[in-house]
Amino acid sequence: MTPRTAEERQRAIVRAARATGAVDVAALATELGVARETVRRDLRALEDHGLVRRTHGGAYPVESAGFETTLAFRATSHVPEKRRIAAAAAGLLGDAETVFVDEGFTPQLIAEALPGDRALTVVTASLPVAGALAGAENVSVLLLGGRVRSGTLATVDHWTTKMLAGFVVDLAYLGANGISREHGLTTPDPAVGEVKAQAVRAARRVVFAGVHTKFGAVSFCRFAEIGALETIVTSTLLPSAEAHRYSLLGPQVVRV
Repeated sequence: MTPRTAEERQRAIVRAARATGAVDVAALATELGVARETVRRDLRALEDHGLVRRTHGGAYPVESAGFETTLAFRATSHVPEKRRIAAAAAGLLGDAETVFVDEGFTPQLIAEALPGDRALTVVTASLPVAGALAGAENVSVLLLGGRVRSGTLATVDHWTTKMLAGFVVDLAYLGANGISREHGLTTPDPAVGEVKAQAVRAARRVVFAGVHTKFGAVSFCRFAEIGALETIVTSTLLPSAEAHRYSLLGPQVVRV
């Protein structure tokens, strides 16, 4: 049945965006039997409500309390960009000997890019990160215990945060579902937000690594301010003017 009202149309657009990862104005116009300008108006309204972010010719869904992509999905999107970012982030290790690596696909790539020729202790809530590093000769892995979230294969809840609270780490590599100048770093799940916030408190230096689509997106739970970051690592797909605005809040911004 073709949606008749704007509300029905917009619900259909959000469902399509969440199912496929992105929607196209022209395709939606054909599918919904409306003009492209009507679709653009719908996308503007959905963006105002924080449900999608518009792109040239379409939109993609914003992760929220009601919607979060899985690790498997993240491993298929923006992969070359994520690999460049991960390599640059790993290059910021400096003289750190103890490192926290966050859950998520980009942090997993950072873990794999860390140097293997020196002694490192890596603390993580991520099962994939722990698995990727467990066989490394010079790396000692501390896996935080807790409830495992099926979508991200990472531990959360009081066991996780209590264990993490007992550490002081030289460097934390963090991901987020959204980063904005106004609301800082955000994530959909309060339990995940608690772990990330504890990692920020535990770390002497904090590096955020994320693709350009994270910027300006706002999710449900805020876990850090921009000023808590030493460095932001992203790609050149984030405009230099926007990168400069973030740098004015404190962190160095590296675009690769």
